Amino acid sequence: MDKYVIEGSYPLKGKIKASGNKNAALPCLAAALLTDEEVILENIPEIEDVSVMVRILKQLGSKVTWLGTNKYSIKTTDIKKAEIPAAEAKAVRASILFAGPLLARTGSVTFPPPGGDVIGHRRLDTHFLAFTELGARVSADGVYKVTANKLVGVDLFLDEASVTATENAIMTAVLAEGNTVIQNAASEPHVQDLCSMLVSMGAKIDGIGSNILRIKGVSKLHGTQFRIGSDFMEVGSYIGLAAVTHSKLEIIDAEPKNLRMAKIAFGKLGISWETSGNSILIRPRQELRVKPDMGDQIPSIDDAPWPGFPPDLTSIVTVVATQVNGTVLIHEKMFESRMFFVDKLIEMGAKIVLCDPHRAVVSGPASLKGSNMVSPDVRAGMAMVIAALCAEGKSTISNIYQIERGYENLAAKLKSLGAKIERISD
Repeated sequence: MDKYVIEGSYPLKGKIKASGNKNAALPCLAAALLTDEEVILENIPEIEDVSVMVRILKQLGSKVTWLGTNKYSIKTTDIKKAEIPAAEAKAVRASILFAGPLLARTGSVTFPPPGGDVIGHRRLDTHFLAFTELGARVSADGVYKVTANKLVGVDLFLDEASVTATENAIMTAVLAEGNTVIQNAASEPHVQDLCSMLVSMGAKIDGIGSNILRIKGVSKLHGTQFRIGSDFMEVGSYIGLAAVTHSKLEIIDAEPKNLRMAKIAFGKLGISWETSGNSILIRPRQELRVKPDMGDQIPSIDDAPWPGFPPDLTSIVTVVATQVNGTVLIHEKMFESRMFFVDKLIEMGAKIVLCDPHRAVVSGPASLKGSNMVSPDVRAGMAMVIAALCAEGKSTISNIYQIERGYENLAAKLKSLGAKIERISD
């Protein structure tokens, strides 16, 4: 396995450009199937998950052309077979995002259970609820098969504000006959990007950015050229990194509008930043100190659907809290295995009590020591990188495929800031 070798306790300095939003790139790539005309997507991050999605597109019959860094052309004149390939489906959970476009365009889709991060039970029921409400039939026998003679708009209430299920519902509804209302819809910036892309292709969607979407079905979508937004998960990761390494860091194309809840959460740990246009500046050597709640109570940082604190940043804020003076409760409500990486932080010297699969009490600051670690998922892996960069001594992080599924050119970006990191290929 490839690995990172990191020498910690060095301050960083410089500018870094935020990559395109991974969680917007993946549904937008899938949405290109909804038309037989050319779709050009810009600001697509060069990461492993994108590579897998491109392979799926090609196997489905799309002509995919790399037009230069972060820019792709997709044209799907005909779909060979409405079946998501098993090997690629196991590699990335976002493979399920092809289900909606294939169903809308061909009337059927077959796919195996998707893979992805092992962070707990990730149900698919909401996807099937959306498909059946729109007129499809679902069967399961080792693989899932969804078919529809005709898709018809409906007043649809999702049983949870699932991002990928909302995206599948949207991509199915835009070509359905009549009007669809999606209530309890996810409204994250990446869902908004998908909606904006579809509107640029001729879809009729109202309520973008809210949890009620109103869609008027059209018979055909056309091609488009669309630029996705910046990855606020990556930006949040670099904010945490700058804070714990006492570094001065400017993040370009950070899109501060998407960081308002993150700013509140990081503010509980004494971390702040300045905004200049579309960039943010993190000042060095901030006083990292927990700000108690009223009555001198221990504060908590807990995740929630948008616009709440993003679940993908709970791993990051956990490792940051180990370097902050005071005690804070981290409450990860959504996935029962996401917090299980904290044992590695404890081995490094962190003072953490894992209360249950969802809650951890973190007291700091702790002096971390370098360690050998294995990345279990994208965000925990990045948290390990941050821990290694603020620890004393050398750390080795294996299974970095999991990290590079979500972070573009990570080692090179960190080296440009002065980090002592080497990417070793075995």
